Amino acid sequence: MLGPRDIRELADRLNIRPTKSLGQNFVIDANTVRRIVRSADVGKADIVLEVGPGLGSLTLGLAAAAAGVIAVEVDPVLANALPDTIAAHRPDLASRVDVLEADALRLARIDGVQPTALVANLPYNIAVPVLLHVLASFPTVSTALVMVQREVADRLAAEPGNKVYGIPSVKARWYGDVRSVGRVGPSVFWPAPRVDSGLVSVTRGPVRTTSSSRDEVFAVVDAAFAQRRKTLRAALSGWAGSPTRAEEILTAAGVDSGLRGEALTVDEFIRIAEVGPRVVHPSSDAH
Repeated sequence: MLGPRDIRELADRLNIRPTKSLGQNFVIDANTVRRIVRSADVGKADIVLEVGPGLGSLTLGLAAAAAGVIAVEVDPVLANALPDTIAAHRPDLASRVDVLEADALRLARIDGVQPTALVANLPYNIAVPVLLHVLASFPTVSTALVMVQREVADRLAAEPGNKVYGIPSVKARWYGDVRSVGRVGPSVFWPAPRVDSGLVSVTRGPVRTTSSSRDEVFAVVDAAFAQRRKTLRAALSGWAGSPTRAEEILTAAGVDSGLRGEALTVDEFIRIAEVGPRVVHPSSDAH
């Protein structure tokens, strides 16, 4: 494991200064690394996709627990240094770590063995897009354990009816079960952020059988939360074509048009998307 002194010495040697634009807050606490690995429940059959390995503290913990780690790092200096760091601290694990210098948001495929789990300390500014992109692009990823800003963690894990339940909450649930698995204080990072972090797990569920595509369902979700204070009848009027058409679709889907988006489950959003293209009343077009 890399401790605070190891991290700072390594950063000095590489002339690395954590940048806010890349969301670089490196984990310096070995107990936190152990906690993340334990919470992720990865084993010798897993290939872990780690986004943003940074200086490698979590990478070492994951490599010791899993069959392999695919570390995706956008910073070329960090990407080039990571293999040497692994070899220096745990040469027995060097063959288990493959480093890809890439932007995780543009990563559409991985050659060779496919990842089975996502475990990452995600940059705060792109945490939700990265999580959703990985789940969409790599169906072999059956579990995810991500450390994100506490506010983002609360939103991802929120249940319908919660005041912070919103677009990330619904879209993450498209893929499976989402839950909060704990808080992490600022002191375990260098530099220390001004906010707490949270651990969120996603367990992928069965492939959804629906006549609507994921993008069609997500379009309904986006419309419903674009104006949170409006009822679904009003919020979905643009998506549906008119308030009258929106009410017709909602009624056909068995959803109360007077509710707001924050009250709906992902399954209810799916029903709305499924009914939407099929409810066509020319007489309502004038409304």
